[in-house]
Amino acid sequence: MGTALLHGWYKAKLLNSVQILDPYDIAPSLLSYPQAFHVKLMESLELDKCDIIILAVKPQIMDSICGDLKQILTTNHSLHIPILSIAAGKNIAYFQKHLGDNIPIIRTMPNTPAAIGQGISALCATDNVTNAQKDTAYALMSSVGQALWLDDEVQMDAVTAVSGSGPAYVFYMMEAMAKAGENIGLSAEQAMSLARQTVIGAGALARHENETPVFKLRQNVTSPGGTTEAALEVLMSGDFQDALTQAIKAAYKRGQDLSD
Repeated sequence: MGTALLHGWYKAKLLNSVQILDPYDIAPSLLSYPQAFHVKLMESLELDKCDIIILAVKPQIMDSICGDLKQILTTNHSLHIPILSIAAGKNIAYFQKHLGDNIPIIRTMPNTPAAIGQGISALCATDNVTNAQKDTAYALMSSVGQALWLDDEVQMDAVTAVSGSGPAYVFYMMEAMAKAGENIGLSAEQAMSLARQTVIGAGALARHENETPVFKLRQNVTSPGGTTEAALEVLMSGDFQDALTQAIKAAYKRGQDLSD
């Protein structure tokens, strides 16, 4: 995700320079940009040149990262650089505990379509994040799709369940549609091509007709007594909504568990 975001930010021309901290090798494509510099040691970071620090690492190694980061932030205590985290399950209280209450913290949850500039990200921040710092974070996340501020961090687990994990639900629906197509006589290749492009096209139409309620778009496809109505009668009278609700609730609960 970090690599995908960086490519999006480069394309949007938002970065004057970026120090990419990784003790190992990084993707050569990232170093193809003149603004990019590979830093292998935390203490080699030039914090006086930073407007924002972005934590795009696995949650499992965040303790170690924060331990090292706190040392250099303490050494440079006069700097109040905001931290932008895209790590799932790590809430603001976690970063305050590991970095200090005085550090400005911004938490965001993008999703994988951000890799092609079609993502959606939710953000929340501590009270000591300035409006200018919020604007910087919003500009970064909105450059790879849409972005919105949450009223309360407690909503972040719901965001993760709906949009963070959401692309996987859509991909699974593609799989299910293709499998159903095979069951009624299509080849596997034909069924998957039809299912994939149907979902892509429906999403593009929903984006194009963004002022039209989704239920209205559904109704526009549904002729009385037609094939679509026959299919929707099965979906709407069955367990489709309940299964999806339970799936999102499971993701929501898992997000809460990871935050504990």
